Amino acid sequence: MRTSVVDVGSNTVRLMVADAEGGVPLPVHTAKWRLRLSEQVRPGDRIPEEAVERLVGAVAEASATASRWGASGPLAFATAVVRGAPNRLEVLRAVRTRTGVALCTLPGEVEAELTFLGARRWMGWRSGPLALLDIGGGSLEVAFGRGRLPDFVASLPLGAGRLTHQFLTPEDPPSPERLKALRREVRHQLRDAAARIRWEGPRTAVATSRTFQQLGRLCGAAPGRYGPFVERPLRRADLREAIDRLAALPAAARAALPGISAPRAAQSLAGAVVAHTAMKLTGISAVTICPWAIREGVLLRHIEDGPGWWAEMSRRSEEVGPPDPLPLCVATATN
Repeated sequence: MRTSVVDVGSNTVRLMVADAEGGVPLPVHTAKWRLRLSEQVRPGDRIPEEAVERLVGAVAEASATASRWGASGPLAFATAVVRGAPNRLEVLRAVRTRTGVALCTLPGEVEAELTFLGARRWMGWRSGPLALLDIGGGSLEVAFGRGRLPDFVASLPLGAGRLTHQFLTPEDPPSPERLKALRREVRHQLRDAAARIRWEGPRTAVATSRTFQQLGRLCGAAPGRYGPFVERPLRRADLREAIDRLAALPAAARAALPGISAPRAAQSLAGAVVAHTAMKLTGISAVTICPWAIREGVLLRHIEDGPGWWAEMSRRSEEVGPPDPLPLCVATATN
């Protein structure tokens, strides 16, 4: 049995086709399509028609690719850049009408739960009480738990793309004053969630997302060609030095640094500031970069809880009204 998942992010559409027999999602094919929505859409803005066209085309190609690999219709979701758009429902309906794919948006708290599940399964039970950090383009997800799903999650408006638009443009490189304002905002938004993580005292801390993977590589972690089973630590002290390196360069020059890709170079500095501040406030001195995240979490929930769970997610996605600006949101997971 093969299942596929499509993840519409702020920069790319990613497809993963996996064998799901035995309860473990083993990838057999992955692909991605460049969108770069974050370059066109500021947080809370409508997604323009030309961007919707590219999104629809990418989802159609992903669905066709999944079919060629013998997978069932994709479990397709979009993250914060679509979730926060005033024309979100129009975008979802355009995708469904023109591709047949039921694209949905997940609440930030659900994204955190699913990412935690993927990380928990990868790290195993010996990791004990587990803290998770995940930096996307529009939001930061934080979670903590002792079991399969987290006891606590938070979804915060601290995505690398969002903060780059708010604090680090148009100056390139940004001034020290802009960096100081960015750090102040990150500390303010993280205050309550960080206090909870410190109080819980996790045994293990993991980080997921392309932002953390690239920061890990910048700070000396093994490159991706070494495979997923190589341990990739990211130390807070190394990250602090990396911030200085990134801040001294214009965005185009950052792409020459190890691990920093050209499409993400502009937002790499904001991502590094969020990562370092989150680790400092939570008292975490080092994290392990985890290769399993939300896509694996979606597949695991689908395998373990059945297709009805995802059908409910899709239904709720189209029933919810226009989104409010993403607030500081801390919740206890109950699923």
